[in-house]
Amino acid sequence: MSSPDTGPPRPARDDPPPPGVGRRIKVWFRFVPREDWLPYDTEGLWATRLSADTARVDNVPFLQDGVAEGETVRFTTDADGVHWATGRVADSGNCTVRVLPVPDGPLGRDARAVHERFSPFGLGGEVFSADFPLVALTVPGGADFRAIKELLVRGRDEGWWHFEVSCATEAWREA
Repeated sequence: MSSPDTGPPRPARDDPPPPGVGRRIKVWFRFVPREDWLPYDTEGLWATRLSADTARVDNVPFLQDGVAEGETVRFTTDADGVHWATGRVADSGNCTVRVLPVPDGPLGRDARAVHERFSPFGLGGEVFSADFPLVALTVPGGADFRAIKELLVRGRDEGWWHFEVSCATEAWREA
């Protein structure tokens, strides 16, 4: 058993947290744009600041690969006050799946119809825009990965949508 005097000093219970901790910030990610895809090379995601240089991602990414809602990322802040992601510190166990309805398919361009298909799984997500109804879904770590994957493949095979998994866990890959 260690002595209470070992290790760094603990702050008193009523000491305030470091400035900005708990505040929502926008963390920006840089990436190489894909050919024949949206012409962006950055994406800003809302995040809750956890420390001077870490934050927890609060929304699902439309463009950035390899990150999911709930993950902790490290960032640097430039001279203009913009927070740029530099890497992932801790994963959340969540996955990110993007679904784009086929315009002339059974669902048309209806993002709401995509959400309805996934509603039995309790998946949350966002729609890029009315003009481009890309649905980005957060698949929680405890979800029924096998059934969700079956639905994704069925929808693709039946012409409902195209999909991609932009952030997967080992549990997702094994399901």
